[in-house]
Amino acid sequence: MDKFRAMETFVHIADAGSLTAAAWAMGASLPAVVRSLAAYEADLGVRLFNRTTRRISLTLEGRNHLESCRRLLAAVHDAEAALKDDAHEPAGQLHLTAPVLFGEMHVTPIVARFVQQHPQMRCRVVLLDRVVNLLEEGFDLGIRIGELDDSSLVAVPLGQIRRVVVASPGFLRQHGVPQHPNDLLDANCVRHAGHTPTWGVFRDGNKSLKLAVNGNLEFNHIAPAVQACVAGVGLGQFLSYQVAPMLEQGQLQTVLEDFEDAPRPIQLVYPHARLLPTRTRVFIDSIRKELTGFAPRKNPP
Repeated sequence: MDKFRAMETFVHIADAGSLTAAAWAMGASLPAVVRSLAAYEADLGVRLFNRTTRRISLTLEGRNHLESCRRLLAAVHDAEAALKDDAHEPAGQLHLTAPVLFGEMHVTPIVARFVQQHPQMRCRVVLLDRVVNLLEEGFDLGIRIGELDDSSLVAVPLGQIRRVVVASPGFLRQHGVPQHPNDLLDANCVRHAGHTPTWGVFRDGNKSLKLAVNGNLEFNHIAPAVQACVAGVGLGQFLSYQVAPMLEQGQLQTVLEDFEDAPRPIQLVYPHARLLPTRTRVFIDSIRKELTGFAPRKNPP
């Protein structure tokens, strides 16, 4: 039995959710996939899947073994790719997705430089403010903000962002600087992006706070809400990268920093155990060099 091939078959079945779909993805016959799985289970001495006439699901042993197989296959594929492809200029199509404003501010400039440096590359960038299923929607890579729920993805940490409350210096001089999140209940707050009036999460010691704020202005996009805060209309709550230029220029100032929730991770994600071509590996290296450690600064001292 070819154990490496058997591992690949096992992972394909787990990812596809059925023996038939795995056979199609591998370009193999269904009987061959069934025999490979049966031989692998017999060699291991455990059942990896629970099988009925209608569905197949991983056993506890199968779930535990799956992650080990993914790591091993990914390492082998990476080693082979490094030997085969390092001498070649990256070429071909790369599909990438990212959140809209973060993509506009930080990802698209990197992509533009990448295609200038590698003229045989073609990149398609789709900016969406929703969680994208990379495999189903045909993307090679994605940028995610927040914790990763999908264990079928490899996550490369790039940095962190904070959720901050900001206002213009003029607004704070006129109305005072909030000293506690509860002070926002009596303040004019600019809302945005279809959010409910609830703001949060804030941390007050061991307590978690969410507040139902009020205000006379609401937008369905981030950028005009930020500009309204710059104009002195009220306080706003944003992700730190969304207001970083205005903080740097002194147009906005953060408040309630001592009550901020834990930072959110920014991660580059791609499917597990996939053989990464040169173009993908080179782009990953490029974006890691430019974004790793990303963390907008707090107010200047």
